[in-house]
Amino acid sequence: MTAVPTEHELFKSQNIRVRNRTGRIWRGFFLAATIFSISMLVLLLFNIINGLAGYVAYAGRVDEATLAVEGVPLEDQSKEQLVALLQSELSSGAYNKLDNEQPFAERSRNSVYQLVIERIVRPEVIDTWNLWESLTQADEIRATVASEHPEAKLRFTFWLNSNFVTRSQSSDPFTAGIRTAILGSLWTILFTILTALPLGVGAAVYLEEYAADNRLNRLIQTNINNLAGVPSIVYGILGLAILVRGLEPLTSGTIFGYGDPTTANGRTVLSAGMTLGLLVLPILIINAQEAIRAVPQSLRKGSYALGATKWQTVRAHVLPNAMSGILTGTILAVSRAFGETAPLVVVGASTAINFDPSSPFSKFTTLPIQIYQWSARPQDEFRALAAAAILVLLILLLALNATAILLRNRYSQRY
Repeated sequence: MTAVPTEHELFKSQNIRVRNRTGRIWRGFFLAATIFSISMLVLLLFNIINGLAGYVAYAGRVDEATLAVEGVPLEDQSKEQLVALLQSELSSGAYNKLDNEQPFAERSRNSVYQLVIERIVRPEVIDTWNLWESLTQADEIRATVASEHPEAKLRFTFWLNSNFVTRSQSSDPFTAGIRTAILGSLWTILFTILTALPLGVGAAVYLEEYAADNRLNRLIQTNINNLAGVPSIVYGILGLAILVRGLEPLTSGTIFGYGDPTTANGRTVLSAGMTLGLLVLPILIINAQEAIRAVPQSLRKGSYALGATKWQTVRAHVLPNAMSGILTGTILAVSRAFGETAPLVVVGASTAINFDPSSPFSKFTTLPIQIYQWSARPQDEFRALAAAAILVLLILLLALNATAILLRNRYSQRY
């Protein structure tokens, strides 16, 4: 005879089916969320890469045919002929400046030819096409340029190249670069680390190893956790009020005799770095606390048993074993600061600057600011430059994250 299931067994079987169905629903939801996230990431990368290259129709303000020498067209002239052309067409000051930056004797023929194009021919963009259009509609693009702009030249251009990374900012898209922005970002991040790392680690050591469990210290911990979620522009306002204006003699360098006191102001690399240091400080403190908390108590007790003091235990055992987590948290916090824009806009980052920062008291711009400035311009060619700068920024951020992984693996401890 077949046993008749009891009411309890029926209820249990039905409950299992309901739970399995609920689990399948949630698994499908999580899978859909993952697919959606990956799709958005792919779409973002496609949008960036799509702007990195493409056809550009341009015409020079000076006709290249008029620059022929003894019947030799410009593109076929020797390096000596091109240098002589630069010397005859440019002012003596402009020519000497180029020679001082890098002597013409050390420049290649292609480098001199590019200078002739940039400084004498001065090409002006007529129209641009992105990479997808250039690959799929090449014949239509050529026909359009030939019929509507017969005087223009059509060139397939890679906006991200070595010249783009080594040139300074310019209003001409063919000569614009991000060297100044990269150096500004590196200078700023240097002072971000110098500001946030010692303060963050020191605060974390105090809160975890020395602070008593009382109302004051619990209030401090609560405020640190809350400050980690404050919008970044609030830190920009704080930096403007305290660092740029309140501490202007320090951040402008006039207290050290740097610059003219009548014209110097606090909108410098130092102000920007310290502002970003305040921004990431709560995050760094929390990460460092977690790393210190993860060190086993047995190491501390063993150190105390051998007669070590509190500070000797922290210095010789706690910090070395927590270093992996501290450094990883520091790099990840700095990665966030590297991509910040809002605080730097408030503090006073320049949107148009063509000289490199040379000290903590220099004016500056950064890669995110440069990307914002190019993206806001109506010309398509500047949006292509913004795409190239975005890719450089992503590469630098990936390099920082890779550094975090290497440091974590290098200093990680097995307990």
